[in-house]
Amino acid sequence: MMGSKDADPSLGYLTRKDTEVKLPRPTRVKNKTPAPIQITAEQILREARERQEAEIRPPKQKITDSTELADYRLRKRKEFEDLIRRVRWNTGVWIKYAKWEESQKDFNRARSVWERALEVDYRNHTLWLKYAEVEMKNKFINHARNVWDRAVTLLPRVDQLWYKYIHMEEMLGNVAGARQIFERWMHWMPDQQGWLSYIKFELRYNEVERARQIYERFVQCHPKVSTWIKYAKFEMKMGEVDRARNVYEHAVEKLADDEEAEQLFVAFAEFEERCKETERARCIYKFALDHIPKGRAEDLYRKFVAFEKQYGDREGIEDAIVGKRRFQYEDEVRKNPMNYDIWFDYIRLEESVGNKERAREVYERAIANVPPAEEKRYWQRYIYLWINYALYEELDAGDMERTRDVYHECLKLIPHKKFSFAKIWLLAAQFEIRQLNLNGARQILGNAIGKAPKDKIFKKYIEIELHLGNIDRCRKLYEKYLEWSPENCYAWSKYAELEKSLDENERARAIFELAIAQPALDMPELLWKAYIDFEISQGEYERTRALYERLLDRTKHLKVWISYAKFEGSATGEDGGNPDMPEDDFQEHLYEQKKQCIQRARRVFEKAINYYRTSAPELKEERAMLLEEWLNMESSFGELGDVSLVQAKLPKKLKKRRQTQSDDGLSAGYEEYIDYLFPEESQTTNLKILEAAYKWKKQKIVSDDE
Repeated sequence: MMGSKDADPSLGYLTRKDTEVKLPRPTRVKNKTPAPIQITAEQILREARERQEAEIRPPKQKITDSTELADYRLRKRKEFEDLIRRVRWNTGVWIKYAKWEESQKDFNRARSVWERALEVDYRNHTLWLKYAEVEMKNKFINHARNVWDRAVTLLPRVDQLWYKYIHMEEMLGNVAGARQIFERWMHWMPDQQGWLSYIKFELRYNEVERARQIYERFVQCHPKVSTWIKYAKFEMKMGEVDRARNVYEHAVEKLADDEEAEQLFVAFAEFEERCKETERARCIYKFALDHIPKGRAEDLYRKFVAFEKQYGDREGIEDAIVGKRRFQYEDEVRKNPMNYDIWFDYIRLEESVGNKERAREVYERAIANVPPAEEKRYWQRYIYLWINYALYEELDAGDMERTRDVYHECLKLIPHKKFSFAKIWLLAAQFEIRQLNLNGARQILGNAIGKAPKDKIFKKYIEIELHLGNIDRCRKLYEKYLEWSPENCYAWSKYAELEKSLDENERARAIFELAIAQPALDMPELLWKAYIDFEISQGEYERTRALYERLLDRTKHLKVWISYAKFEGSATGEDGGNPDMPEDDFQEHLYEQKKQCIQRARRVFEKAINYYRTSAPELKEERAMLLEEWLNMESSFGELGDVSLVQAKLPKKLKKRRQTQSDDGLSAGYEEYIDYLFPEESQTTNLKILEAAYKWKKQKIVSDDE
């Protein structure tokens, strides 16, 4: 057929050519936007079912005689039996089967189905419920009782069965029977809701005494705080205040150590509060706060504070608030006694109350928690407990002997061989000075210098003696200070400054000489500067120049050169001339002296430039900075200055790039930096270029001759 030319064109997939097959073109959806009205597949199926025409709908069977009914029943029973044989464990099939038999009014068959289902799974309480509901719906009361009785016997822990059974008896008006069922249920000790249902049942029939007896059994079965509170509220509702109080008292006797005792005490106190027994309520709150652990008494504290705000006076309110915070702090320090911040807060609370004995007790308990390791970082927070304790005894308590004892015990406790605290030594000494006990203060500071010398102690001790005018003691202290720390430039400078203030210039100069002769100094630049400033202040310019020269022998730092040059440029007061000479001669003398200063400054700069050019050619940036300073100084000299001297030496700034390396030695790119090209370097470069050109030309001539 594929090779025939007479093929039917209506087939669509054949063409005139035998070897070509034309397939239908797929249609493309042009508009892909969602439709305004969305239709689900469920809706399509439902509409198709609803709009079926009568001819194609399944026919409805109509039963007209008993034979057809019997056939129908036989067929349905066979279907159910076959289904049960396949899925015997399916409870839903049994229930449908039994309900169908019920719909046919064949109750014996229905009961047979229910019994067969229970034989399969009697633990399924749903079967019992459905079975009994069928019996009750069709008013077979005795049958229903039988079903319920069997159900609660086999499944006594299913509360729903008991509730339904009791509800049926109560609806029938059989109160005694319902009570009997409740009693049977209570023997199984159900949960609280079962007992409460029994109590509500008795109260519906005004059997208050019976309900009270049930409550007695209830709290014995469930000895919890909530059950006792319910019992007490029941008595309160009945108007029996004494009975309710008796219930609370019995509950406290039995459950005072329970985890939920807080709720019991709160409920008891609120009961007494409603009865206008405020003193009883206050006693209950205080008793509870003394017996309940602090971590579980948050709600109790809050209730007590609210109670005191409502019924107490100002003192009582403050006591309640302080007591609450005190218990919180006690609980926290019990958990972590090394948390010194909590101790500070606790101490601050007791100090605000004003009870000295309690504050001292807390201080003693706090300082008893000595850090376990002898490392200063563990003691830094702890030592402030001692400081606050001493200040409290001195300023608040006013007990000076106890303050002295606190300082003494603290100093005895600190391991001074490993570390010490200068603050404690100084505070103890200052306390003795305030008590006009100067010898005691000197003894404390002397012990500090002997056991744990520190800069702060030396400085404060010297300051005290200086205020008192004891110069000899100050000198001895400085000597001790420098014996302990000979590299301390601050101590050397201050010692020389003291001698200078006393016009002991030779002693000051000797001290400076000893200082700069030390093999090691922490800040030698400050010491040299102080020495130079001292000589300048004394007008000793030659000595100053000698000092600068000695300093340059030790270091050729840029700042030293600049300072030296500035000194020479400003040393105009070296020879002030004769003030009695004429004005013109005096001005000419000053002019000549200024020129000499400028010449000396230029010599210093020339010497510095020569050093950087010959001995340290790699320090190009320092050399450029030195030239900038020289240029600025020449500009500041005015008509005496000569800027051209410096401009001929100024370098050119060149931007260059250099390769950088990472930590692992690999290339990390390039960076820009500033390089300096000085005049002599450029001339050398030009000579090298000419030499290389001459050499190249000579080689070329030789090669041509060959």
